[in-house]
Amino acid sequence: MTQAQTIRKYSNEFMNIGVDARAFGMSNTMVAHTNDVNSGYWNPAGLLKIEDKEASFMHANYFANIAQYDYAGFATKIDDRSAWGISVIRFGVDDILNTTELIDSNGNIDYNRISLFSTADYGVTFSYARKLPLQGFQYGVNAKVIRRIIGDFANSWGFGFDLGLQFERNDWQFGLMLRDITTTYNIWNIDEEAFQKIKDAQTQDPLQNQDLPENTEITLPKAQLGMAKKFEFHNEMSLLASANLNMQFQQTNDIISSIFVSIDPAIGFEGAYNNLAFLRVGVGNFQNQLDILGEGEKLSFQPNFGVGFHYKGISVDYALTDLGNQSAALYSNVFSVKVDLSIFK
Repeated sequence: MTQAQTIRKYSNEFMNIGVDARAFGMSNTMVAHTNDVNSGYWNPAGLLKIEDKEASFMHANYFANIAQYDYAGFATKIDDRSAWGISVIRFGVDDILNTTELIDSNGNIDYNRISLFSTADYGVTFSYARKLPLQGFQYGVNAKVIRRIIGDFANSWGFGFDLGLQFERNDWQFGLMLRDITTTYNIWNIDEEAFQKIKDAQTQDPLQNQDLPENTEITLPKAQLGMAKKFEFHNEMSLLASANLNMQFQQTNDIISSIFVSIDPAIGFEGAYNNLAFLRVGVGNFQNQLDILGEGEKLSFQPNFGVGFHYKGISVDYALTDLGNQSAALYSNVFSVKVDLSIFK
């Protein structure tokens, strides 16, 4: 097989969706203030703020329940200066129709020749966090293993690293998350016999499905810069305000875009009462989209909403998040649970 590799703008995108309904409700503006088991995803430096051991679980249905998105995480303190965690993400679509053998050798359509297959993407992340000698600074690193399966047609393994940093002073919190800092490589194993069936099944357009896909993908680095501050009020009320600058080092449709870097800002708020009930709102994913009904471009954005409840070490959160722009009405429901495992001692 000819060896080839390519840099894909949207490689391993399932790893960029996010985790935790709390984060979705705040438009994923978590880099600066994340402080629990889910920090393994958002910024591993935040793992240092957990008190003992925590576990987290999330489930969401995407694209009208076609795709299933699941996440589980665990984290624990090592000592006063370090912590570690592990998390698993799965994004899958089951019961996809395989019509590559729909037409028999005589050219007849035979629906009995249709079979089903599934596709699933897995991401396993190992996280480590430690305090720096400089007061207020802490860092974290992620080692990621990516596994992607497309039925019996193809599968791949991928490996990558993230680096996170947090800093706090005068009640202001700052964070920096560098994803795929060494680029993340996916090495594909493609079943050439299955590919040949797909190639031979395409009789209408001989230009489609003729070339074997590249067997190596490279995911480019991304960066997230965030800041946050929590405001305390009377009557046990508080408001957490946070903002992110999400950066890609390529030209995209982000509201700020150049050849060197593209920036998508996001802002989120979390109102709390007595650390018991939470209301969250956020807006992000600002994009310049071509207006097909007129000339030029129009600005689209993604609003989000969420609620949460916390009682005796157990947090239950819900988010209503928009996968498209504000007019697409493609909303998804996200549920998550977080447990402080020290309550079982």
